[in-house]
Amino acid sequence: MQKLNSTDGLTSERDLEVQQRLADSSLPGEGMRENGNHTFVQPRHGAGAPCSQRKMLVGLDILCLIVASIPFFACELKAVKPYRRGFFCGDSSITYPYIESEAIPDVVLIAGGIAITGLTCYRVRFRGVNSKAFVRNCYISCLYKELGAFLFGCCIGQSLTNMAKLSVGRLRPHFLSVCNVTYESLGCRPGEYVPYVDCSSLAKEEEEARKSFFSGHASFAMYTMLYLAFYLQARFSWRGARLLRPLIQFLLVMLAVYTGLTRISDYRHHPTDVITGFLQGALTAYWVAFHISSMFKTCASDGGSPTSHSLDSPLSVSSRQTVC
Repeated sequence: MQKLNSTDGLTSERDLEVQQRLADSSLPGEGMRENGNHTFVQPRHGAGAPCSQRKMLVGLDILCLIVASIPFFACELKAVKPYRRGFFCGDSSITYPYIESEAIPDVVLIAGGIAITGLTCYRVRFRGVNSKAFVRNCYISCLYKELGAFLFGCCIGQSLTNMAKLSVGRLRPHFLSVCNVTYESLGCRPGEYVPYVDCSSLAKEEEEARKSFFSGHASFAMYTMLYLAFYLQARFSWRGARLLRPLIQFLLVMLAVYTGLTRISDYRHHPTDVITGFLQGALTAYWVAFHISSMFKTCASDGGSPTSHSLDSPLSVSSRQTVC
């Protein structure tokens, strides 16, 4: 009995010594947590260097968005002039009339993108994902993760489109109508290459008439609608009707196709411009949805279920961080 008492006393002294060593060696941002006879060192999230590092990564993400959107703003702000391409005399593809109104103007296209953004924000608010953010507002962390990838895809897609418009300088189908010239007034022979034409229209209108390849409406519409279709595939959990989700996805893609076709009927783009815009928007949507965003990624760490969505990002503490 005396041996047992002496053994218990030694064990208690050892536990006190271990606790003292852990308290002396722990960092200022760490706390102590006891569980029975064992003591754990629990880091305080959001303190020290890791928090500052994650804030720097958030700033780096914002910088990436700005850099990716530079070609887009360079075209929209008229900082770079499009390539001045000539044409062959008698080319009927640039003799279509100029139509003032558009079936789907830029305002409607932008409104559609804003609507998709709003839908994403709504779903982020109410779908209850798991997030360990260094900011107190969990909604901000979820919003950052979901919208960051979507906005990055928008910047990449429109920058590629505007870069092609400025570099190629393909003439729109209504180019001669905008310039107020005809082949007869130019006095050229059929098949003769005309490197320069003196347009009587405004310089702004002439520059816009040299931005046919490829269609920005088609690429943006296909990217946003296909991305939303992918988003529904990953987030639409109601199983009351098997064909409801495919029907909505089909309507979204059909709306994107219709947007591109109106650019042909409005004589704003050639058919090849619209097809190329569709391909570029679809590839960008697939790349962002499956390789950048987290909508199809699952994580089973921290004891969570394999189907729970993890929002690991610069705003979040890594779910693989262990507690010693």
